[in-house]
Amino acid sequence: MIGILVNASLYKGIPRGRTGHEILSFYEEGGKQAGLTPVFLCLEYNRGIGSDGVWNGYVRCGDRYVKTRVPLPKVIHNRAMYFRRGYQQRMAALAAQGTTVYNACNRYGKMVIHELLLTDDQLRPHLPVSMTATVAHLRTMMAANDTLIIKPVSASVGRGVMKLARSSKDWVLTYPSIRQRNGTRTVRFRRALPQVLRTRIRQEAYLVQQCIPLALYQGRPFDLRVSVQRDGTGIWQVTGIVGKVAAKRRFVTNVARGGSVETLDTLLSGYPMLRPEQVSAAVHALGLRVAEKLSAHLPHLADIGLDIGITADGFPMFIECNGRDQRYSFGEGRMTETWKRTYINPMAYGRFLLNQMKHSGCLSLNGTGKSTDNYFAPHIE
Repeated sequence: MIGILVNASLYKGIPRGRTGHEILSFYEEGGKQAGLTPVFLCLEYNRGIGSDGVWNGYVRCGDRYVKTRVPLPKVIHNRAMYFRRGYQQRMAALAAQGTTVYNACNRYGKMVIHELLLTDDQLRPHLPVSMTATVAHLRTMMAANDTLIIKPVSASVGRGVMKLARSSKDWVLTYPSIRQRNGTRTVRFRRALPQVLRTRIRQEAYLVQQCIPLALYQGRPFDLRVSVQRDGTGIWQVTGIVGKVAAKRRFVTNVARGGSVETLDTLLSGYPMLRPEQVSAAVHALGLRVAEKLSAHLPHLADIGLDIGITADGFPMFIECNGRDQRYSFGEGRMTETWKRTYINPMAYGRFLLNQMKHSGCLSLNGTGKSTDNYFAPHIE
């Protein structure tokens, strides 16, 4: 068996087929190809259970999922997010029982990722200038840039992202409305930073970043979601690339914030001087370099979704790393086979880890052949 660790809300919905963006049949298909049976597990529903090596989990039986008691799998793919220390301690305890959890920690602070990548000379040209969002740093960045992006260091799907742009005589802050879904509000100012901006960076950790001059599709900025995963060989590879286009009069490309999905070929149709195969090759190279750099420092990293922007001249720029890729952008883009592969590859990697365990009698904690004493790398909440 291979374990798939999910959050409580998804776990409760399994018997009724209500699993949100997670497509359980794709896990089953990947498991079949790898000779594995997926069992869906949840920490919340196994409190006080597991000390005997047996857990509750859902397993496919015919055309439905049945809750059953199963031996704790030796390999687990983590698709849940846990921030409380108690849950993290339970995750770490799995290692003590001889179980390997890949993508065990899947939420890293944006500055943590940026600073790791910044140490690579080859990656540095692909990184926008970034700082923690303090009043002093905002002033510094405003003096050197006409447009800035300000985003929470630990948020996802575009939540809380703000834009600061210089106009002819003043500055314009665009920020999410708390009253209207995917709506925005603006405020103009000349010198003193708006109170709403000061309040938000005081209440939550934010990152201020040089705005990448993204290429446009029908007048709207777009970037790329790049799925980078370890496969059945244990080696990083790019599973797929799909474009995300901001909604009209919006600057955030996330599908959850009203963005739409297009193929790379479609997005580049307005740039006849750019060859899609060359742009794709450059994005592949950047994605693999980022994955290899991060996995050298972050234990058990095996499945990530990168946001990569493209400038009008085809130069790729790293935006951010998603430790739990939602994957459904490929479905929205009608790239069904690629969408399936984003599930199949992690199952194949699970088989690789199990084979490695059989041959060596033990398994490294970081999946790279090097042991580590720290199962969880530090992250910012």
